[in-house]
This record gives sequence, C-alpha cells and structure tokens, in this order.
Amino acid sequence: MVTAELVIGSKDENGNGNGAHAAPDGGGAVTPADDLGRLPALVESLLFAAGRSVPLSQLIEALDGPSRAEVLGALEHLARIYEREGRGLRIVQVAGGWQLRTPAEHGPWVRRLLRERPPRLSRPTLETLAIVAYRQPCTRLEIEAVRGVDAEAVLTTLIERRLVRIVGRKEAPGRPLLYATTREFLEVFGLPDLNALPPLRDLGDGAALLAATEVKVAPEGVEVTLESPPPSGV
Repeated sequence: MVTAELVIGSKDENGNGNGAHAAPDGGGAVTPADDLGRLPALVESLLFAAGRSVPLSQLIEALDGPSRAEVLGALEHLARIYEREGRGLRIVQVAGGWQLRTPAEHGPWVRRLLRERPPRLSRPTLETLAIVAYRQPCTRLEIEAVRGVDAEAVLTTLIERRLVRIVGRKEAPGRPLLYATTREFLEVFGLPDLNALPPLRDLGDGAALLAATEVKVAPEGVEVTLESPPPSGV
C-alpha cells in the first residue's frame, strides 16, 4: 500500500495546492525521486484518457517509476475517495484491468444524454452466453446438447455483439469450431475476470450440465459425464 503522501491536491513547494509539478527530465515519466504525491492524479488522467479497461502492467509501464504496490495503492486510494464522496465516477476492476466508469444508478441519465437504449439480451441469448462462459472453449454441438435447441443463429448474434469469439477448432471428427467469451463480455457484465462468475452451485438444476466434462446427444436424451463434483469456487 502507498503511504499517506499519496493524496490528490497535495501542495508543492510553492503551496499552490494543485499537486502539479514539471515532468522529470522534460518527459512524462515519474522517477523514484519525483514527488509521488501526484500519483493518484496521474493515474486518474491515464484512465480518463484511455477510456477503457487498462491492465495494471500498462499503467506501471506508462508511469515509468512507481512500483506495482504504489500504483495499486493509488488506484485503491482513488476508488475510496470516489465512493466516500459520492462522485459521479467510480474506479472498478473489470476485464483484467482498471477503468473509470459512471455509477450504475446514474445509467438512465447517461443513456438519455447519449440517446442510447440499454443493451438487452433475450433469454435464449443469455442462456447460450452462460453455457459458453462456463464451458469455454466449447463447440456448437455441446451448446445445443445443453440447451436442447439449435444455437447457430444465437451464436452468430453473440459474435456480432462481440460477446463471443471463435478461438480455434476441437481435435475431434469434423474439427468443429470452439467458442469462448471476449474481453467485451467481461466489460458488459462488469467482471474483473472469469473467476468472478457466480459459483455453479448457485445456478440450480442446470449446473450439472454446465459442469459436465463431456456432453453429447443420444437417442435417450443428453448424456452427461461428470468426473468429479464442480469445484466450490466455479
């Protein structure tokens, strides 16, 4: 964690209170000897300029000086300030990085300004997306075996919305395509990574099919092979 000197608006030697200093060596890097009191403000600027989720490693590289612990501390410091002061922004961990976002409760006003409708996914689309998320990489046949209906049209929609992508082919007869979720999937659902998906035990009766090591269609119905119970954290 960073020390108490990592505060926004810390005074410089001239006492101007804005925490601004000339960039070291005429550039944008922050050297170890530089004043780290402006680090949260610098991190805030980087996230604002990026307009997307930025991995911690990229922030460290851009800042060129502060340690991983210091940059992480600055992020957590900003997150606490935004939350405590009820700001119109939040810093959240999503899609493997950190991002500036508006609070969810402000969504209706933001969409009104941008004249956007909230993204809506039909029940079949959500069901298919859930299967891909928990079983990835998986084939269309596996998805259809779980859902019991054709999934081609829904998969096409998910690919067009950049929530699902083709990641290769399975080493099986016909070498069927393999599907997996995307970075956009994590961003849309506000997940830092796939480990943040709800545990299968919370999903009820359908969890057995999602956790199956092998799923195939037979005349009697869907055959499911479970080598072991689903892990508690999956």
